[in-house]
Amino acid sequence: MTTTSTQPTTYTLDAAGATLTYDVRRNEATTEPPLFLIGSPMGAAGFGSLASHFPDRTVITYDPRGSERSHRTDGTTQNRVEEHGDDLHRIIQQVGGPVDLFASSGGAVNALELVAKHPKAVRTLVAHEPPLVTVLPDREAALAATRDLYETYMRSGTGPGMAKFMALTSHRGEIPADWVDRPAPDPAAFGLPTEDDG
Repeated sequence: MTTTSTQPTTYTLDAAGATLTYDVRRNEATTEPPLFLIGSPMGAAGFGSLASHFPDRTVITYDPRGSERSHRTDGTTQNRVEEHGDDLHRIIQQVGGPVDLFASSGGAVNALELVAKHPKAVRTLVAHEPPLVTVLPDREAALAATRDLYETYMRSGTGPGMAKFMALTSHRGEIPADWVDRPAPDPAAFGLPTEDDG
């Protein structure tokens, strides 16, 4: 008897410096490769609705290192793309590959790292909106805005940092050269905490 499940089974995997948590929605009847849905820093919870649209496939979702249920164990607070790429490869080895991979945002950057190092682990990659600002014509202003966003997050916490992230990612067109000199957006306008939550 074959089983098809849209309910995830949760697994953990020890990796160098982290314990990774991932979910598998199995379809034992399929002959298609598993479908891996990833983002970063967004974790598995953000893909529940999308995963439910593929009951004919085995679907994998996960929480990236340092996010949600995947905890760093080495005391480090910064994650590197190389670590994320290696983590993805570890999970694919556990579940069985190659996989079809839909990767969004920071997950797309991590997926590009994965396929550069382990091209046979992925049959098809859809890299959706990787934030690779270095290839844009306004790269200097975009890099400055990104640095400012990161520094705001480290200095002032999630609310102020996310408010800048939302303002930056909602901006249409090239980033103006004076972007970082403009008044900071109000976190409360986005329903975010206004004070340091760290």
